[in-house]
Amino acid sequence: MALPLVGGLVSFGIGEGLLVAAHWGSAPWTVFAQGLSKQLHLSIGFSTALISCAVLLAWIPLKEKPGLGTVANLVLIASALDVTVAVAGTHHSFGARIAFVVVALEAIALGSALYLTTGLGPGPRDGLMTSLHRRLGVSIVYVRAGIEGSVLVAGWLLGGVVGVVTAIFALGIGFAIGWNLKIVELLASKKETR
Repeated sequence: MALPLVGGLVSFGIGEGLLVAAHWGSAPWTVFAQGLSKQLHLSIGFSTALISCAVLLAWIPLKEKPGLGTVANLVLIASALDVTVAVAGTHHSFGARIAFVVVALEAIALGSALYLTTGLGPGPRDGLMTSLHRRLGVSIVYVRAGIEGSVLVAGWLLGGVVGVVTAIFALGIGFAIGWNLKIVELLASKKETR
């Protein structure tokens, strides 16, 4: 369980870092972290961790309980994001930026699939989404869209980078995660039958 959890979260953080390095927009929460990091003069990873902590505080009135995966999510994604941004930088050729985006989307999708299969507690944002869904009785689609839209606008207003990749991420990440979940589940079932 520990290897899929750690590997999944690190992969997710690397993917987010590569999207930042491509400089064509990022996932909504990372746009928010970028904006916050610009305003507070903090690293994007540290801003991501601060946002995760704030979201966890919102769990208290919603009576959501964190697990090992929740804490690991906060630490590992933020750390991998910071390291990737520091190593990759932001000035690259068009071809390198395309490669970063393709690798990033797969890294995020695979990381999500690995992490989700561990069942060790939701990430801060996922726990907020599912808690609001349960408490408000509103479709999870609308809850997710409302949260993602709000943080995207807030991040953009704070100076985060919104671009074509933000739209590609929004439209394609669900399909990519679904495809990767099928592969991870298939590999896990083959391993169990050995």
